[in-house]
Amino acid sequence: LPEGPEWTYELKLDGYRALIIKNGAAIQIRSRNDKDLTAMYPSVVTAGRRLEPERAIIDGEVVAVDEQGRPSFQALQHRGTHPAHSIVFYAFDLLHLDDEDLTGLPLITRRAKLVRAVEKSGLLLSLELPGSVADIVSTVRAMQLEGVVAKRKDSLYEPGERSGNWQKLKLERRQEFVVGG
Repeated sequence: LPEGPEWTYELKLDGYRALIIKNGAAIQIRSRNDKDLTAMYPSVVTAGRRLEPERAIIDGEVVAVDEQGRPSFQALQHRGTHPAHSIVFYAFDLLHLDDEDLTGLPLITRRAKLVRAVEKSGLLLSLELPGSVADIVSTVRAMQLEGVVAKRKDSLYEPGERSGNWQKLKLERRQEFVVGG
């Protein structure tokens, strides 16, 4: 992962990337491929309705979490067989707020507005991880979580683009075996 004061770090969650689109009382959840996920996640819709802004577009991830808050992609894919998991939405970016397009603003400005927009809604905020990159990676690895995302604080939102402004580090668990015969 890149290091320096121009970067911020968040957990890489194991879920479905999605947008929450609020327009008055109407809530939509849209996938990255623009599929309508609204009916699949009623708890996220309920939380979205509690957003204070009248209109907003929030980028984030739908995640299934267990009682300890640990994400599980398996539980998200097979919700019916994992009743102990809750479906939540982790918000990590704010694209529109009422009539203002925020995509041309730096990430740190959008995040400051996001904190205020999601408070008391039930949507979860993807928090900045404190510490050095080495400490963050070591802690995330020890907790057996999926990984870390580094984001440039001054980056503009680039819809549909993959750029070097957001970099992912996936921490895969693996073992090596010797097979003899």
